[in-house]
Amino acid sequence: MTTSMERPASAHDLPLIETRQIGALRVHAIQAGRQRLDGGAMFGVVPKVLWQRKIAADERNRIELGMRCLLVEHADGLVLIDTGSGNKETPKFHDIYGIENAGAEGRTALEDGVRAAGFTPEDVSLVINTHLHFDHAGGNTWRDADGTIRPAFPRARYVVQRGEHGWATHPNERTVASYFPPNFAPLEAAGVLDLIDGDRVLRPGISVRRTPGHVPHHQSVVIDGGSERAIFLGDVMPTSHHVPLPWIMGYDVEPLVTLESKRALLTEAVADRWLLVFEHDAQVAWGRAAHDGKGFAFEPLG
Repeated sequence: MTTSMERPASAHDLPLIETRQIGALRVHAIQAGRQRLDGGAMFGVVPKVLWQRKIAADERNRIELGMRCLLVEHADGLVLIDTGSGNKETPKFHDIYGIENAGAEGRTALEDGVRAAGFTPEDVSLVINTHLHFDHAGGNTWRDADGTIRPAFPRARYVVQRGEHGWATHPNERTVASYFPPNFAPLEAAGVLDLIDGDRVLRPGISVRRTPGHVPHHQSVVIDGGSERAIFLGDVMPTSHHVPLPWIMGYDVEPLVTLESKRALLTEAVADRWLLVFEHDAQVAWGRAAHDGKGFAFEPLG
């Protein structure tokens, strides 16, 4: 069963939070804001004549995207997967990337979502980053009124792949625009950042699975509630429109690796009826994949 709560009237019209039971685990899909990115970049080699049938572009050729995060109620402590874009960037930056993530009373939409689920940032015990791009890890830290940057979830450990941390701290000319040290360096300074290597069980029923391609050390998060399994996809399949194998972002640094990550993941997901959780889909939080005789296709719930 899924329930949703609406944002305050002053915010945009995407549902703030959608809640679902995944077996024994209760999860909350929190819409941590909206962003707009170039449609051509989002769909790579797929021609505009095809992708614009799925999602409309604005006058700057940008398409509407979400920044969905997943909050998991777990017996060992509250788990948050990805953190949106945070509160540290400038109005000019927000205009370029079409970011709208303000919450009520000076909070971010992510914090509003955590509170709407019945919790506070202090209740989060584990933060998992699929990777460290600004729209996935920007909310790791918070800028106070005096300019001080601190961990946004003060009692949490933060987890990311060691290789991804290496990419973030040693970017090249192509990747430097996506990695901002204030999103992760303060975590190192505070001693709360844990670097892991490869697939790993982090909590009973919560594990990470390497899904490289977007970046070489990207990870997705598997939620196993016993009677049902879900996977939070991150950027291996950012929206429901990216389920077909060739629909791969131009942003991916290794698109042919993404292709094989998708093939392996979707083969398993179709066979076992996994729930797919989409981070950047502005409208669709979750669904399933099916094989239509030619390839993989998105299958809406219900």
